[in-house]
Amino acid sequence: MLDEDRHHFMPGYASSGSRRRVSSPNQLVSADLLPGGFRPDYFAELASLEAKNFWFCVRNRTIGWALTRYFPHAQSFFEIGCGTGFVLSGLAQTAPTLQLCGSELFAEGLFFASKRVSQANFVQMDARQIALAESVDVIGAFDVLEHIPEDRLVLQEMYQAVRPGGGAVITVPQHAFLWSRQDEHAHHVRRYSARELRSKLEAAGFTLLRMTSFVSLLLPVMYLSRWRKERSDVFDPLDELKIGRAANRLFQTILEVELALIRRGFNLPAGGSLLAVAYRPRRKS
Repeated sequence: MLDEDRHHFMPGYASSGSRRRVSSPNQLVSADLLPGGFRPDYFAELASLEAKNFWFCVRNRTIGWALTRYFPHAQSFFEIGCGTGFVLSGLAQTAPTLQLCGSELFAEGLFFASKRVSQANFVQMDARQIALAESVDVIGAFDVLEHIPEDRLVLQEMYQAVRPGGGAVITVPQHAFLWSRQDEHAHHVRRYSARELRSKLEAAGFTLLRMTSFVSLLLPVMYLSRWRKERSDVFDPLDELKIGRAANRLFQTILEVELALIRRGFNLPAGGSLLAVAYRPRRKS
């Protein structure tokens, strides 16, 4: 359990340039001084679009459900690559007693996150150097691992950060056949298969609890959208977030049907995204 000074479950964060506990925007390191697989100038537009977009909204509900379903007694949650804080804002509503912390490589993201989720702690950090030892109940990475060449190292760091009996909730983009300019502009280095993600989680020491695709019923629409973009001379990397209200409502309803199926125990075999829930086994006495 975290004590009254909630940052005590983040020992050593201020000890190096890759781990900086943030209490003021003046403490942040400029993104142009840091390596990373993301365009930091996207954060402002993302912050304005996430809450209106069907995919971000239903993904938040899916993450919140997975966390409370598989880790009902969790008291602390740590998100790596928290971006603008949209997931943490959802968890603050879904699990209001959960003690939240977010980390992000880019100062631009933390600026928005700290405003969006004032009750959370934030730290500027490289996910390849988490440097926590059995300090948090649940750790999350939501569409983060695909940006990092050393994803195996990140999963090992996540495993070390979690207390025995705790675990991880992860989402990643799925299916190599969906690779497109969208992935290149997002600075992805891979799209996962279920087999690959399972193998890497288990190699890090995790035991898989649940794995399912989502954005399954919309997979044909997603494929056609990517196919059309590959043949267009005009490319806007954020245009998938800028859809009309009617289409947005329709797509959200479809994804909510998927979530209802997932909640009832159905594992969807294919989809644009992949959800994994894994735990760190308790030590044998």
